[in-house]
Amino acid sequence: MAFRQALQLAACGLAGGSAVVLFTAVAVGKPRGGGDVDTRAAEPPAWVGAARPGPGVWDSNWDRREPLSLINLRKRNVESGEEELASRLDHYKAKATRHIFLIRHSQYHVDGSLEKDRTLTPLGREQAELTGLRLASLGLKFNKIVHSSMTRAVETTDIISKHLPGVSRVSTDLLREGAPIEPDPPVSHWKPEAVYYEDGARIEAAFRNYIHRADAKQEEDSYEIFICHANVIRYIVCRALQFPPEGWLRLSLNNGSITHLVIRPNGCVALRALGDTGFMPPDKITRS
Repeated sequence: MAFRQALQLAACGLAGGSAVVLFTAVAVGKPRGGGDVDTRAAEPPAWVGAARPGPGVWDSNWDRREPLSLINLRKRNVESGEEELASRLDHYKAKATRHIFLIRHSQYHVDGSLEKDRTLTPLGREQAELTGLRLASLGLKFNKIVHSSMTRAVETTDIISKHLPGVSRVSTDLLREGAPIEPDPPVSHWKPEAVYYEDGARIEAAFRNYIHRADAKQEEDSYEIFICHANVIRYIVCRALQFPPEGWLRLSLNNGSITHLVIRPNGCVALRALGDTGFMPPDKITRS
């Protein structure tokens, strides 16, 4: 079993173009102000799901789309043997690769009293133009744009869409900004557990809904754009790579940045770019 897991990890690393060291997805307790270290594993929030694998073990069925898991073996006709099973498995196997581009919204007026007043700044509009130009220059056939329903994400989408004519767009509340899970190490804000309970379940739902291997019916590789928020993107990256999701706040993303995830037909995930803004002049780069 250990040898098989090692081969599986190596295959995932090579599929992404480089070997990726995977860390445990279970947070280890640490003292909060003195005392002995508590080495017991912290309980994950309910919305994260079942217990995650141990150190260095890639869960190949992380998106619950592993072909074998989609077949009810109890209903299999024993007399038909392995040939029928192989045929049924092939029916459920993904054939295409999904390229997911996660775009953080541009700079906005943070002092707006209402969410609708938090519109893009003049610089933010420039950033969105630059991001749109960058995406267009890639020469990819983008399939769709899914964006957060918050004002700053909608306005960023409006500008980027001008550079990608013909690409359909869909708005969703699932990608709205929020506090996905209590970060480790902790921070002074977002203290009430209710915030994590409400936002975390929604953001986890966004991950499960949008981040998975291609459907078995998909014949060609797809290129999809998701325009949303820093916290959402950081959490999605940690979950997709099976890193501890509590570490999301350790990542930093610039406004208008591009994060590129690749999901292979076998379920392996690679991070091609994280928060790329190399296409922007230095004086246009912000993180507010």
